[in-house]
Amino acid sequence: MDEFFNLGIAMIKCHLSKFMGERKLRVADVARLTGLHRNTITLLYDETAARVDMETLDKLCELFGCNVGDLFEKVAEPEA
Repeated sequence: MDEFFNLGIAMIKCHLSKFMGERKLRVADVARLTGLHRNTITLLYDETAARVDMETLDKLCELFGCNVGDLFEKVAEPEA
């Protein structure tokens, strides 16, 4: 599966850490406020999540008052 993500074509950037930093929230705070599991938030914060379900997106967007496109961005990966 790692080969799929390391093709060098494009990647998805998650801006959860930026949103959390702006509001001085910890993983535990986001978990408490959204009801999401800490591991789910940590994977998104560290940008290691392989998938995100719709409920997670909905809860994070509601908490931060943003759209999905504000949380995630498709960026070209630098060529090697």
